[in-house]
Amino acid sequence: MTIARKLLAAGAAASLLAAAACTTTGPSEPLPAAAPKGVEGNWIDAKGTGLSTFTAGKFTTVATDTGQKLSEGSYTMTGATSVEIHGTSLIRQTPVSFNCLMVSTSQLNCTSASGQNFVLTRRA
Repeated sequence: MTIARKLLAAGAAASLLAAAACTTTGPSEPLPAAAPKGVEGNWIDAKGTGLSTFTAGKFTTVATDTGQKLSEGSYTMTGATSVEIHGTSLIRQTPVSFNCLMVSTSQLNCTSASGQNFVLTRRA
């Protein structure tokens, strides 16, 4: 009878260890990344020459080849999918102004104050 109790106790201990291992190792696959929120993040122009970063109401654009800062300023969400951008071109030392419409979580269709249209694509 003592052998049966020892086997039963050993089996129970092994079951507890196995259960503990299952709950502490976590998922075997990485968790999916959070969905992008608004315009926050990095966006690249269609030619791949400028990378714009939008964070907490501020934006900067840098040249992708040199890293030189091209423009900076601020942005405001004017609706659920529309954004107004104002800043300065550091190369020309002139003001810049754009209105953009987020047509998907990965595409911004923009129009400059002078009427030029361009597209920015979210960069992962």
